[in-house]
Amino acid sequence: MAKIILAALCVLSLTVAAIERARAQESFYKGKTIRLIEAYSAGGGYDTYARLIARHLGKHIPGNPTVAVENMTGAGGLIAVNYLYNRAEPDGLTIGNWNGSLSLQQYMGLKGIEFDASKFEWIGSAVRPTPICILARSSGVTSLQEWLKAKKPVKLGGMAPGTSISDDARILKEALGVPTQLVEGYKGGADIKLAAKQGEVDGACGLAWETQKVTWRQELETMNVVLQVGPKAHPELAKVPLANDFAKADDAKQLLRIGIQELGALGHAYTLPPKTRKNLVDTLRKAFEETMKDSEFLAEADKSGIVTNPVPGKELEEIVSGFVKLPADLLGKLKSSLLPK
Repeated sequence: MAKIILAALCVLSLTVAAIERARAQESFYKGKTIRLIEAYSAGGGYDTYARLIARHLGKHIPGNPTVAVENMTGAGGLIAVNYLYNRAEPDGLTIGNWNGSLSLQQYMGLKGIEFDASKFEWIGSAVRPTPICILARSSGVTSLQEWLKAKKPVKLGGMAPGTSISDDARILKEALGVPTQLVEGYKGGADIKLAAKQGEVDGACGLAWETQKVTWRQELETMNVVLQVGPKAHPELAKVPLANDFAKADDAKQLLRIGIQELGALGHAYTLPPKTRKNLVDTLRKAFEETMKDSEFLAEADKSGIVTNPVPGKELEEIVSGFVKLPADLLGKLKSSLLPK
């Protein structure tokens, strides 16, 4: 009997403690505003997802705070990420949305990095994207086969090293030998879309089909998806060739796997500044996961044609912690591709 009473008291104690923590968090967040720092320009794929999430995230956080998106662009996302690491308060009131593949760049010596990605608190990602290459028909290249035989480089819009829209283009040039001229300096997908429309560039690689089929819907009437770079074909792109099928050497396949496919899960990452209290990290991870299952969120996403297949924060954390263990020779090959002299 004594053991039963003791067990009941332990359960009661844990229940009371959980209730007290929930009340404390509700009191903490009530009436406050969470800043969602978006590292890329308004109107692009990242911004589209961030604003959708912001409209629903707050109702899954105790106290129901407001979530406001703030675009902080520049240097391929580095301005925002450096801010999140060095200046943002770790108080649970600032969340960053950025391309987590920048995490690999710190091991390759990318200039401008002022953070250690392994120290961020990883909340999750809304989508594990299918990376694609889109080219304007005006470029004269309507298929991968034509691209491989092109007599002059195809101009691809880019942002900066450490962003998928630049990194994927460089890796594909190295792995497949597609003639490419990368034009960098754009602030986001929306800017590259405009540049393609005006004829400044022929298209882009490293875009996610899940977002571009929505945000580039009009442009796709005059453009072609000529390549997909995921590990397997997307059901909606069954006739578009896979990069893996054209990678002849093992080195090329490794570059595609590590440099594009495994980084894909990090693509739309949401993080908290380092040293954010564990209880707040747990609260926001749970809120993010609940948002991804929210019927109203999913209905709005479906209505807008936005695809969600979320990646939990724990998985993102494990991917980032694995970068330090990459073999030196593979890291060297990635560096020579992603950070050309």
